Amino acid sequence: MSAPSVAAIEQFAGKGAARSAARKRNRATSGSGSERRPRWVTYALLTLALAISFYPLYYAFLLASSTANDIARHPIPSLIPGGHLIENIKRVLESDIGFWKAVENSVIIAVVTSLSVVLFSTLAGFAFAKLRFRGRGPLLVFVIATTAVPTQLGVVPLFLIMKQLDWIGQIQAVIVPGLVTAFGVFWMTQYLESALPYELIEAARVDGASMIRTFWSIALPAARPAATMLGLFTFVTSWTNYFWPFIILGSSNPTLPVALQLLQGTFFKDMSLVMAGVVLSVIPLLMLFIVAGRQLVAGIMQGAVKG
Repeated sequence: MSAPSVAAIEQFAGKGAARSAARKRNRATSGSGSERRPRWVTYALLTLALAISFYPLYYAFLLASSTANDIARHPIPSLIPGGHLIENIKRVLESDIGFWKAVENSVIIAVVTSLSVVLFSTLAGFAFAKLRFRGRGPLLVFVIATTAVPTQLGVVPLFLIMKQLDWIGQIQAVIVPGLVTAFGVFWMTQYLESALPYELIEAARVDGASMIRTFWSIALPAARPAATMLGLFTFVTSWTNYFWPFIILGSSNPTLPVALQLLQGTFFKDMSLVMAGVVLSVIPLLMLFIVAGRQLVAGIMQGAVKG
């Protein structure tokens, strides 16, 4: 039964009771979760967290705009950038590490891996979330359990396999092991479990759509918010991956993190040169977040709305 209106309370109980009821309803409305405005403490904490997260990148930028002598004299530089950033960037581009070849390898590996992980993880997540087959539960548990196995344990057998395939020093040795991830399968399974109603699948099947057509036309569009998140995280992980590319590719055909490691000399480390390379490697990631950030947030909000 709905509560009486303020006008009805005023008619039967007087103006004082009506004003009291109006104040109570205003407080209840202003305190509700979706309409409650954040206070200044929330903005202060968010600003502090943003500053703490941004400072390491800005510190690398400060070092990249300095010289090796300045860094030796003042390991903690001032907050004002120096004037040597362009010079240090030119030194990185003109070095013998094969910068542009490393960028090309990193782009190919990151793009192919991201697309593959999104496609195969969504396909597997759709099967685990909406299809019923024997062994579904134990198989999903096994897939999730593989995330507890350290990557270092599989390096030796994986290296032997790549050697038998004659893939040592080739980028497919980095791409193929990362075509699908257990985390991606778990992520998409959890999302599709709640975001994709069975009624849509049944309607597509009644209309004569095959299971692959149902996945492509129904499940894949419904998984767009989670797939965007997964693709972005996979791209960043592939772009910054150092361990396996360093082992399997080496300095002959490096990715960008491996090439930047070559900037460090044996007896002397020019931190201004190294940090200039770090700044160059971060720029594509920042551009990616700037371009895809709005679509990413819009996709998340769209996936969060239930109608």
